[in-house]
Amino acid sequence: MKKYENQVFDQERALYGSDRIEVTGCRFDGPADGESALKESRNILVKDCFFNLRYPFWHDDHLTIRSSQMTELCRAALWYSEDITIEDSALHGIKALRECADVKISGSDIVSPEFGWSVRGLEMKDSSAQSEYFMMRSERLSFDNVKLKGKYSFQYITDSVFTNCDFDTKDAFWHAKNVLVKDSVIKGEYLAWYCENVTFENCTIIGTQPLCYCRGLTMKDCRMIAADLSFERSEVEAEILTPVDSIKNPRKGYIRVPAVGEIIRDDPLSAGEIIVTG
Repeated sequence: MKKYENQVFDQERALYGSDRIEVTGCRFDGPADGESALKESRNILVKDCFFNLRYPFWHDDHLTIRSSQMTELCRAALWYSEDITIEDSALHGIKALRECADVKISGSDIVSPEFGWSVRGLEMKDSSAQSEYFMMRSERLSFDNVKLKGKYSFQYITDSVFTNCDFDTKDAFWHAKNVLVKDSVIKGEYLAWYCENVTFENCTIIGTQPLCYCRGLTMKDCRMIAADLSFERSEVEAEILTPVDSIKNPRKGYIRVPAVGEIIRDDPLSAGEIIVTG
């Protein structure tokens, strides 16, 4: 394995097409302002490096990045790449991860609008993220202990599991399909509209007009706070542990709840049962 240590690279495609290299303590920065430093490379180990230039990891295979920093000028850092491990790193450029497969991220900080579009297989744990349109149209996501702040997250995702997470994000999980969320807090307006086969288990849901127009929605031992106009036109089976501000026109199924501030029935197709146990 060829090693590059404590060097500065600023030229176009500085290490293009590399195979079996280790890059340690290097800076990708400088007046030449070159792009695509490690494009079309494979079997790459990057440690303690600084990336301040665009598109460093496109069309790469078998890539590991540890304890490294990608600045806000490091746009679109990882696209069209597979078998990626990122540990203890900062990804702070827009569109940092797109069209990639088999990705593992841990102990990292993400500040990246439009992060994670069309990703196929991503494990993320012990990390934080700030983003808009986070993970849109991605599949096979597995998140554990991830904190997220943003808007329009997890739209059109499929076949995913989230545990021990804290999400502050409006319009989350729109059109999501085959998703399980466990032991998590989800705060934000208009949660999970138009979703299909989504389950929330032991979760706290905070915000107005959640869970409308859903199909196959399941809720187990969940808490709802400041949740008004909930479940409109949804097909739902729900066990709620806390009072709900208002429930509007559930289409099908049942909602078991200790108390409801207001039940709205002004849709002739509203056949969902509301069972008040208090």
